[in-house]
Amino acid sequence: MSSQTFPTLSLERQLEAAGSRFVIGVDEVGRGAIAGPVAVGVALIDFESAKASTPWPAKLRDSKLMSEKARNESVDAVRAWVAHSAVGMASAAEIDAKGIIAALALAASRALDEMLSDTHLRASIASSGATIILDGSHNWLGAKAAGIAVVVRTKADRDCVSVAAASVISKVERDNLMIALDGELPEFGFAGHKGYAAASHIAAVRLVGPSAHHRHSWLGKILADGQLSGLSE
Repeated sequence: MSSQTFPTLSLERQLEAAGSRFVIGVDEVGRGAIAGPVAVGVALIDFESAKASTPWPAKLRDSKLMSEKARNESVDAVRAWVAHSAVGMASAAEIDAKGIIAALALAASRALDEMLSDTHLRASIASSGATIILDGSHNWLGAKAAGIAVVVRTKADRDCVSVAAASVISKVERDNLMIALDGELPEFGFAGHKGYAAASHIAAVRLVGPSAHHRHSWLGKILADGQLSGLSE
């Protein structure tokens, strides 16, 4: 396996050298699902903390490159290694009402608001500098988020420790939510596909109709050839 699949602190250290004591990795999960919320994770590295000089969890990678078992086994160590972390979500109804890009920004704002509810951290960021690393090629956060400058980097979830940490934390939290929903709505099989458009999921939606946790505005093509028998609550 190529070592390129493992993240480093290269970009984070460049940002530290440029004056940011804090670097916040940001990543989303659930963007392409047809049910459930979109989740945005934030993971903060404090370069004045002793943690930043210790090895991060050895299995940490982009969450998409880790098995579900490996993510679940690693997530507590990942949360413990970063200085702060949080996950924000925007519901299926909010995605329907606002669109996916606005919902992503809403979920991110909730995560950042939770993190920055720590008034000491907020004051330290204001005095010592911080930069956000956002995974992807499109800056859906804007030039600043919560007053913090944003750097966009393609494959940051693969290459940057802070973003890989955010990806694992958000993936596990959203997966756990979908597993809980499976207990309420077993007909959809959420525990298996986590709300993505698996064949079994599409078949269930066509058979019983979408639930309140489905993104109704996304289902037109899926339902075009199916007959609905009702709405699952």
